[in-house]
Amino acid sequence: MIFNKNSFYFLAVSGAVVLGGCTLKQMVKMAKDQQLTVSPSPLELHGDSVKATISAQLPVKMLKKNKIYSVKSRYVSGDNSVDLGTIEFNQNPDFPNAKKEQPKLSKNIAFGFNENLKRGELKVVGTASNISKSKSKSTEELPIAKGIITTSRLVQNNYFSLYADHGYNNKEELEPTNVGFFFEKGKSTLRKSEIKGENGKFFEAFIAKKNVTRVVTITGSHSPEGTETINTYLSDDRAKVIEKFYKENMAKFKYNKGTMDSIQFVLKAQVKDWVAFKDLVNADTKLTPEQKTEILDIVNAPAGDFEQKEKLLQTTNSYKHLVKEIYPKLRTAKTEILTVKYKKPDALISVLGKQISEGKVKKDTLTGEELLYSATLTPIADEKEAIYKAASVDADKWQAYNNLGAIYLDKAIASYKDEDKQSFADKSIAQLTLANQKEESAIAYANLASAYLIKNDYTNSMNAATKANDLAKDSDVKKIANSVIGVWKIKKGLYDDAVASLQNGVSDNSLVKYNLALTYLLKKDLEKAKVAFDEATTADPKNALAYYGSAVTAARQNNIDILVARLKSAVQLDEKLRAKALEDLEFLNFWNNSNFKDAVK
Repeated sequence: MIFNKNSFYFLAVSGAVVLGGCTLKQMVKMAKDQQLTVSPSPLELHGDSVKATISAQLPVKMLKKNKIYSVKSRYVSGDNSVDLGTIEFNQNPDFPNAKKEQPKLSKNIAFGFNENLKRGELKVVGTASNISKSKSKSTEELPIAKGIITTSRLVQNNYFSLYADHGYNNKEELEPTNVGFFFEKGKSTLRKSEIKGENGKFFEAFIAKKNVTRVVTITGSHSPEGTETINTYLSDDRAKVIEKFYKENMAKFKYNKGTMDSIQFVLKAQVKDWVAFKDLVNADTKLTPEQKTEILDIVNAPAGDFEQKEKLLQTTNSYKHLVKEIYPKLRTAKTEILTVKYKKPDALISVLGKQISEGKVKKDTLTGEELLYSATLTPIADEKEAIYKAASVDADKWQAYNNLGAIYLDKAIASYKDEDKQSFADKSIAQLTLANQKEESAIAYANLASAYLIKNDYTNSMNAATKANDLAKDSDVKKIANSVIGVWKIKKGLYDDAVASLQNGVSDNSLVKYNLALTYLLKKDLEKAKVAFDEATTADPKNALAYYGSAVTAARQNNIDILVARLKSAVQLDEKLRAKALEDLEFLNFWNNSNFKDAVK
């Protein structure tokens, strides 16, 4: 008998043993025309179990009154056998029209998978009996389907490690220094009292240090009295006076021309601006709330220009206080100097980080951020580990524990020996758990998802990935979590959910592409699977299983040319796939094909 995938199987019964009773004998004889269908055929593994549907259709007039016909099934693999129950036909009361219509029943079967059941057959026995089952006659036991296709086990785990930001900025940063000078009413001359005063001395001392300076912004301003022309002139001149004073001091302290020319001076003139005035009024402790309201109502009024509003202020009983306490503070030139913040060179940070990890210098030689950053300056995994260990000792922040867990995770991913892989995964889980105890983070949970996946602890992996997805604000973390969730969904046989997760996963990752292609294949969306496997092999031309999955897709589409081409590539990349293909029921219909044989020779 030839077993063809997804086809009907007709159970031909011959030589049935007659135990007695003409009616039973006649039923068994007619059983040669019964139709038994198995779907899918061959049997397939999805999730952790094998599920199929057996349909039985009897010939017209085979089912007799007060008689039962049953089809008992079991899966047999070597010495292993799994009973799968019975389909039972009873004319009365189930099939009263059995003389005119073909009785038909279906039964869903399922059994848990283990490696001992990988190669076997689904077998059935037909039995005719009376109602009491005191007499019966049976057919021979015959196979109706082969098993088991295990393509679902081709899923490949996605592992990702995420390092928390060290918090250190090694780029140039500018820090502001602010100095203000005050002027007399209507004047733009810098008084000696200002030059010799506290601000003047600080200004000179600052310039004397020759800090690396990028921008000097000087903003001149005026008090409200005076015409617009006068105020504009005063604000602009006050800014220019401070610029001149700054440059004189640079010359005094012997700045070279290149340094002087590298500093950008930005001069601004604040004219007709009530913002600073209102801030001073609001902050004043001597003005009453009523006086403040009166003053602010005038300057906030939509009608009236700047000069008109100042004249109205002169009519208030608080004007003398404004002239004495508020106006003088507005006759200024405020200077903001943006200098380059001093930072240790990367080379020094790298050396100090290594010395801290070796206990040669104190831990506080670097800040916590600098120490975490120093680990990024070495490509050597063991040095990174030592630095992260040092950073995690008495650490108050979760980042140190996460990054130590991440380096262990990287080592687990890179390990070839399963013993080492498992050991590093355990260390990673321990540190990542500490990280989340300090502060729950999407990054640490995403790392935990991969670490648990290495341990084949799918429940904890799924829980961690789900938590990461819930906490994540960063889309990249969500993508990693979805990539891990997608693997779990495939292993559970939840293919629609797996597609949704993987489509929102790390789209440029070759394994994510591969798993998505495999999921399309498993849910029998063959056109999408074909395209997706091509994308997977383009992303990683060395992924043998991607070529193998493409060959399986071609087999299901009955495309021998693509099947052979992809299978050749798979076998060239991974010799073990040769033997797998020769017993893989996905290729059952091609085992005798000369081109197939050539592909796996």
